[in-house]
Amino acid sequence: MLTTNARMIRGYAIIAKGDDPQEVGKNEYKIPSQSKEGHYLVKKGYRVWTCTCPDHFFRQVDCKHINAVQFWLKLKDRLVEEAKERLIFRPEKIETKCPYCSSMKIVKDGMRKNKGDPKQVFFCKECKKRFSIDEGFKYMKNDQKIITLSLDLYFKGVSQNSITDHIRQFYGAKVSQPTIHRWIKKYTIIIGDYVKTLTPDVSGMWAIDEMMLKCNGEWNWLWNLMDTDTRFLISSMISEGKTRDVDTARIPLEEAKRMTGRIPDVIISDGLPAYERAVEKGFKKKVAHIRDIAITDTEHNNNKIERLHGTVRDRNKVQRGLKELIPSKTFVEGFKAYYNFIRPHQALNGKTPAEQAGIDLGLEGDRWAGIIKQSVKEAKA
Repeated sequence: MLTTNARMIRGYAIIAKGDDPQEVGKNEYKIPSQSKEGHYLVKKGYRVWTCTCPDHFFRQVDCKHINAVQFWLKLKDRLVEEAKERLIFRPEKIETKCPYCSSMKIVKDGMRKNKGDPKQVFFCKECKKRFSIDEGFKYMKNDQKIITLSLDLYFKGVSQNSITDHIRQFYGAKVSQPTIHRWIKKYTIIIGDYVKTLTPDVSGMWAIDEMMLKCNGEWNWLWNLMDTDTRFLISSMISEGKTRDVDTARIPLEEAKRMTGRIPDVIISDGLPAYERAVEKGFKKKVAHIRDIAITDTEHNNNKIERLHGTVRDRNKVQRGLKELIPSKTFVEGFKAYYNFIRPHQALNGKTPAEQAGIDLGLEGDRWAGIIKQSVKEAKA
């Protein structure tokens, strides 16, 4: 004896085979027999379906013919609704505003062709002006891909001279070293202003350390403060001069408090005396301070931040030292954004420190382009 599910499946098979019901009256349908010549009559009553086939007549169940008609009607209704959807014009909602009058009454008005990808042009119904949305690359002479590739190669450790050669070989574009330098400066500032507004969800254990960095032929100190759990680089700064006093050591600690909105449970540092006093002044003895940690396999150590410093040293060798102090600070800000938001970490299962710290910007593919566009969008909001 057939079950209800079996009858439904056989009903679907009738429609799938192409034996569509024929409407012969109001709520009356003629459907071909599957076992002999002829047809059966299926009727829809008030909450009751009937069929002239033996299965329904003797067992008083919804036979395969009834199931076929029900399925066919549902399919027909869905097709009608889909047709109506296609006929109804729904203008696409544009979530932007006119840069001239701030009106939201704008419509698409063709495409603007340039050296890179075509750009959508909009028309404002209020001030009657046409415009395209600035995503960070408006009015740039070179293609967006060349710009973001240059940024990525630079912070990966490739020299500017090698970057210009790479672009010339593979893209046929002539880009000078000063142009690459301008790109680095421009986009580092744009990204830096944006990421400062983001609050990472960090752990209660931070590590701070300093390393010597050559700027314009002289040695300066680079101070880095990292969350040991997410590896998020919370603070990174170059101090002027060679001194490592308490006031200088407090600067990255204060910046970390502002950026995270919290006080850590533990601060790990090397044996620099200035750290002890800086932690006491900055956190009023509310934080446990672990000092004199060597690079060992103990539970608490500065291995992670030392590895960061190794990456910076390798990059500094390629640059043969940084130039003047102000451009050096720009490089540090850019490297911080690269380290936190662009560079996936194997130790974090392919995530970036930002993603590990709960800041998921949805960056896929060209991460540099993604973060630049978001930075510009937030700046204009």
